[in-house]
Amino acid sequence: MFRKIALFIIGLVSIVGYSQDSKLNVELSYPIVVDDNFVGRNYNGIVDLGLKYRFLALNAIHIGGSFHVGYLKNSKTERVQPIDVNLFTIQPRIFAELHIPSLPKFYPSVGLGYSVFVFKPVNNQPSLNPNTTYESENESGFNINLGIAYDISRKVLIQIQYDFVKFGIDNDVPDITYNSNINILKIGLGYRL
Repeated sequence: MFRKIALFIIGLVSIVGYSQDSKLNVELSYPIVVDDNFVGRNYNGIVDLGLKYRFLALNAIHIGGSFHVGYLKNSKTERVQPIDVNLFTIQPRIFAELHIPSLPKFYPSVGLGYSVFVFKPVNNQPSLNPNTTYESENESGFNINLGIAYDISRKVLIQIQYDFVKFGIDNDVPDITYNSNINILKIGLGYRL
């Protein structure tokens, strides 16, 4: 899966990499869950890949859309259960990016969107449970994103983003912040195509 995404990004860069005024970014970040909740206690960040496209420029504000997918791995290595659970995040959103003339290399942004967290079980011991199937579970909710990017060069940027996700809670789950509020910090690089 990671190879397919990497090949897609390399192909995209080679097709439109020489555009002068590109509105498209490809982003690669490391996600860190920074809160004490059911995701933070059980998962470690591996990678977050994103595409960001600016479709409207209004003086100092650029409006656009972005799409991020992430992968977090179960952090429990000493478990005796025969399954492991991987977490995939899907985050479409719209964003506004501020271009400040006095700080031309800094770009603060704010985004609003929706997040889907897909919990995918993997059978680590198929010989013990050959006929057992495990179904994926999804949690989803509203997403607020705050970020700042800094241009290293004309094409390359570094960035820090913060995602707050508020899950909708079922009636059989206690409605407390441990179950409903997810906070993720993403540190990474971007490339303007």
